[in-house]
Amino acid sequence: MTVNEIMKLLPHRYPFLLVDKIVDLKPGESALGVKNVTINEPFFQGHFPGQPIMPGVLVIEAMAQVAGVMAFRSGIEGKSVYFMSIDNAKFRRPIVPGDQIMMEIKVLKQRGNVWKFSGTATVDGKLVAETEFTAMVTDREI
Repeated sequence: MTVNEIMKLLPHRYPFLLVDKIVDLKPGESALGVKNVTINEPFFQGHFPGQPIMPGVLVIEAMAQVAGVMAFRSGIEGKSVYFMSIDNAKFRRPIVPGDQIMMEIKVLKQRGNVWKFSGTATVDGKLVAETEFTAMVTDREI
């Protein structure tokens, strides 16, 4: 799935769209997304000058956006998805310009309008971040 297809599903836009491609998607089960990290990212201006590191919260947000694409492809088009909780977040090493993040998302549980996911982020096959998060699906507000 290309970035143009992703933008048809997610409301996020530059500079907050943090997914460049979906390479695998199983509706209601899992998704694998890609984020190409470049020095042009606006957050690198202040995080940190001379030593650019992608903020951990944005890595989690990127994983959540991959989960959002998967959820929308699972039959909840026309809705909004909001974080409810983030649990057990761990960061193993910094993510820097030039890295390509592979984000694997799995559905742990789905009951009604509440979804629980696990997410891992890897760079060059090495784990860089992991978390579990819960989201709620609601009617889209206009």
